[in-house]
Amino acid sequence: MIWYINILVLFNLWIIVNQKSLPALKGNVDISNRTDRETRGLVSIIVPLRNEVRNIPSLISNLKELTYPFIEFILVDDRSEDNTLAKLRKQVGDDNRFQIISGLPLPDGWVGKPFACHQGAVMATGDYYLFIDADVRLAPHTLEKTLTHFDMDMGLLTGFPRFPLTSFFSHLLVPMQHFIVHFHLPIWGANKTLNQSFSAAHGAFMMFKGEVYHQSGGHETVKNSLVEDIHLAREVKRKRRFVKLMNITDLVTCHMYETNREVWNGFSKNIFPGLGKHVLLAIFLALFYVTFFIFPIILVGISINQSSFLFILPYLLITMMKWSIDRNTNQKWWLCFLFPFSVLLTLIVLGYSTYLGLSNKGFSWKGRTYQ
Repeated sequence: MIWYINILVLFNLWIIVNQKSLPALKGNVDISNRTDRETRGLVSIIVPLRNEVRNIPSLISNLKELTYPFIEFILVDDRSEDNTLAKLRKQVGDDNRFQIISGLPLPDGWVGKPFACHQGAVMATGDYYLFIDADVRLAPHTLEKTLTHFDMDMGLLTGFPRFPLTSFFSHLLVPMQHFIVHFHLPIWGANKTLNQSFSAAHGAFMMFKGEVYHQSGGHETVKNSLVEDIHLAREVKRKRRFVKLMNITDLVTCHMYETNREVWNGFSKNIFPGLGKHVLLAIFLALFYVTFFIFPIILVGISINQSSFLFILPYLLITMMKWSIDRNTNQKWWLCFLFPFSVLLTLIVLGYSTYLGLSNKGFSWKGRTYQ
C-alpha cells in the first residue's frame, strides 16, 4: 500500500510541475500604441459550420463584439442539413467584415471539418488564421492578447477552452480533456521543443501564422484525420516552427456537446483515433486507469469496513489531482469527487470507440460516417 500511495504522490507532484509549464493567455505585452495594420496584422477568423443553427445567433453576436480592429470573418457552411446557411445570412446582415461560403460537396478522402476549414483558408487574406468552432465564445480582447504571445519562431498557438457543462455525461467526460493534457503531456516539452511526440492542440481554438499554415500544408495535409488538430500541430513542428499550448480558459469558452447523446457520439468519434487506433495502447491505458484512478474508490469501501484511514488516502490523492486541474481550468470544484466515475465512463467510451474502429461500422458525426 505504501508504494501505491507514493506513486499517487508523485502523480500529484507531476501535475504541479506541468501546470507551472502551462502559460496563461493573459496578454502581458502592451500593443495598444501600435495602431497600423502592417504592424499588428490582419486576423482571419475561420469558422466551419455544419447543422449549427442553434449556435448562430450567439456566435455572430460574440464575433461582432471583438475589439481588435483588423479582422475578417469567414464562415463556411459545410453542406448543412438544417437552416444554418439562411440563419447565417440573416444574423450577419450588412456587416462587410463577414464572408459566408456555401461549402462544396465533400470529396472522397476528406473528413468534413478539415475540408470546411480548407475552403475557408483558401479565401482568407489575413496574416494570422484563427480557426474556431461554432460553439466557441471569445472574450472581447482575446485577439489582442493572443497576438502578444507570438514570436519569430512560433507557428501555432492553441489551448483547451473552458467548458460550461450541461448534461450528466458532459460533467463526467468533457473536463477529462484537461486532465489528459495535464497528466499525459510533458507540457514543457510540448512548448519548448520541436519533438512531434510532445504535441497537443484543440481544434476549437487554433491560431496560426498564415505563412506557417500554408508552409505546413494546412488542412489538406490532414484531410482524412478525425483528430486533425493534433496532426496539424505535428505538421507545424515538422516545419521547424514551435507550437505554444496555453491555458486559455480565462478568455475562450466552448459550449461543447449539450446533450448526453452528443457527448457519447463526440467522444466515441475521437478517443480511439486519438490513440492512433493502437489496440495495445488502449488496453494498457485501460489497465493503468483502473489501477490508479478507479481502484481507490474500492479502497474507500475497504476502509469503511476496516476503519483504516490508510485506505482512504489514495482516493484523497487522486481527488487532489483532479481538483488542482479543475481549479486551474475554471471548472466546477466539486467534479473532483466524481473523478473515478469520470474515468470509468471514459473507459466505457474508449471500449465502444475501439469497437467502432475495429469493425466496419465507422465513426458517425453530424450525418456522416467515417472509417
